[in-house]
Amino acid sequence: MPKLLLLLSLAAGFSAIGYAQTAADSALIRSIYDEALARGEAYENLRQLTKGIGHRLSGSESASRAMEWGASVLEGYGADSVWVLPVMVPSWTRGDVAEASARVGGHVHPLHITALGGSVGTPGDAPLTAKVVQVKSLDALKDMPAENVQGRIVLFNRPMDPVLINTGAAYGGAVDQRGRGATAAAEAGAVGALVRSMTHALDTLPHTGAMYYKEGVDSVPSAAISTVDASWLGQQLKEHPDLEVTLQMNCRAFPDVEQGNVIGEWRGSERPNEIITLGGHLDSWDIGEGAHDDGAGIVHTLEVLRILKAIGYTPKRTIRFVLFINEENGNRGGKAYAAAAKVDHVTTNKRYVAALESDAGGFVPRGFRIDATDAATELVRSWSPLFDPYNVHQFRRGGAGVDIGPLKELDPRPTMMGLSPDGQRYFDFHHSAQDVFENVHKRELELGAATFAAAVMMLDQHLPSSGTAN
Repeated sequence: MPKLLLLLSLAAGFSAIGYAQTAADSALIRSIYDEALARGEAYENLRQLTKGIGHRLSGSESASRAMEWGASVLEGYGADSVWVLPVMVPSWTRGDVAEASARVGGHVHPLHITALGGSVGTPGDAPLTAKVVQVKSLDALKDMPAENVQGRIVLFNRPMDPVLINTGAAYGGAVDQRGRGATAAAEAGAVGALVRSMTHALDTLPHTGAMYYKEGVDSVPSAAISTVDASWLGQQLKEHPDLEVTLQMNCRAFPDVEQGNVIGEWRGSERPNEIITLGGHLDSWDIGEGAHDDGAGIVHTLEVLRILKAIGYTPKRTIRFVLFINEENGNRGGKAYAAAAKVDHVTTNKRYVAALESDAGGFVPRGFRIDATDAATELVRSWSPLFDPYNVHQFRRGGAGVDIGPLKELDPRPTMMGLSPDGQRYFDFHHSAQDVFENVHKRELELGAATFAAAVMMLDQHLPSSGTAN
C-alpha cells in the first residue's frame, strides 16, 4: 500500500475510534442526567439531612448524627466498604445570647449580630459598652493612631467588591477582616470587633464564619453584623463619632472531640489501586441548616454512587466517596484525609489520581474549577462538547476546593476538579439563617448531581494511569 494511502487509512481508523469513544461517552452522560432528573434522590436526601438532623457544627451531637446518617446512606447505595477516619475537631457553642445596640442621641438602635465561629464571649458574659472606630481594612487599622483605637470596638466595614463577577473572588477579597479582625483589633488595643457580613445582599441577617485568635494576643469578642446595620452604623459614625455600642455574647469553647470523615469505597475493576476521591463537607454552621453549604455537596456525592450503580456502570478505578468533617472551622477533615493518603501510598502503593469536590451550593451547574497540570487541564477541557448540551460551559483553572486542597501535596499530584454552580446568589444564603432546605431548587440540585457524576465517570474512563495526563 502506498505510504499516503496507509497514512489516510490509519487516520480514518483513529478518527473512527475517537468517534466511537465520544459516542459512548455521550450516551453514558445522557443516561446519568436521565437518571438524576427522572429518578433522583438528592432532594429527598437533602430534606432528611437538613430537616431530620439540622445544622452539623463540628463537635456537636447533630454532626455525629449526620455521620451515622451518611454512613447508612452509603451502605444502602451499595458501597463495598464504609468506615470513619477519626478526626479531632473543635467544640464550640455560640450560646443563647448575641445582642447589640447603638446609642445615638439618646435613642437606642438595635443591631443584628451573631457571634463569629470560635469567638469568646463578652467578659463575664455581661454587656460590653464602648465607643466605635470604623476601618475598611486591616492595614488601615494598623496605620491608625493608638489613641483612636484603644478601649474601642472596631467596626470592619469593607463590603465584598461589587464589580467582581466571580462572587467567590469577592468573598475572598473581604474575608481577611473576618478571620483576622479580632486579633488585629486586640493588637491595636481594642476591646472587641464587629465585622460586616460577607454577602452582597443588603439585609438584616448576620452571616457567621470562622475567625481565629493568635497566641500571645488577648482574645476579644468578635461578631458579624448585618450589612444593613453595618452601613447604618458607618453613616452614623460620620455624624456621631462618639456613639457607643453595647455588645453581649455568651459563646465559649470546649475541649476538642473525636468525630471523623465518613468514607465509602467502590472498588475498581481494572485499576483498584488508583483512587478517585470525591466529596463535600458534612459539617455546617449552626444558625441555619447548612443546605447549600454544604448539604448540597454531600447529597451530590451520595447521588454519584446511586446514579452510577443505577445505570449499571462498572468503574475501572476505585472511587472514594468522602463526607468530610470540619471544613468550616479548621479543615481538619481534609488535612487528615491527605495525611492518610500519604501513608496509604507508601504502605499499600495506592495512587490518588483524581479528586473532586462540591462545595459551592446547589445552584444550576455552570462548569468546573480545575487544579491540574497543563496536560490534564486540556484533557478536561476537551470534554466541553460532551457537556455543552447540558449548559455546562466553564472550565477554569484554580480553586478546586478546600477539603481536597491538601491532596496537592501528594506526589504525583492528583488531577483536581471542583463543581462550579452559578454563584450570584450563593452568598445571600452562605453562613446565614437563610441557608435552609426551602432555598434549594430541586431541579438545580439534581443537575448538579448529574454533572458531578458525569465528571467522575469521564475521569475514570479517560485519565491516564499516571493521573497527571503527562
